[in-house]
Amino acid sequence: MPLSEHEQRMLEQMERALYAEDPKFATALEGSGLRTYTRRRVYQAVAGFLVGIALLMAGMVAKQVWLSVVGFLVMLGCAVLAVTGWRKAPKPGEQPAAGASQARRQGRQKRSMMDRIEQRWQRRRDEQGGQ
Repeated sequence: MPLSEHEQRMLEQMERALYAEDPKFATALEGSGLRTYTRRRVYQAVAGFLVGIALLMAGMVAKQVWLSVVGFLVMLGCAVLAVTGWRKAPKPGEQPAAGASQARRQGRQKRSMMDRIEQRWQRRRDEQGGQ
């Protein structure tokens, strides 16, 4: 069951207070979740990329085309894993699920902005029609 808006605001306020009060403790807590996993995944992908380069070079030296192709495919796969892992990693101080709530809030802000624009447009039309 998702948190209500009030509960989300309270949670965010408590998180900000924790960061302000004890930043070392807060960063130690945040590093134990998704961020550590994605960082580890990126490091593994970089290591795999280096292995792919080694396979590519070994295939070229041994004149084995299939080994070079395998090395290239390993490099390509690891590059994709590294890039996707890097993009998904949450920023320090950000919760993994915060993206969805921020997107919802931005959607509301956009709608309210659109409502204001529509109201202004309607007001101008009414003023011009009355003159």
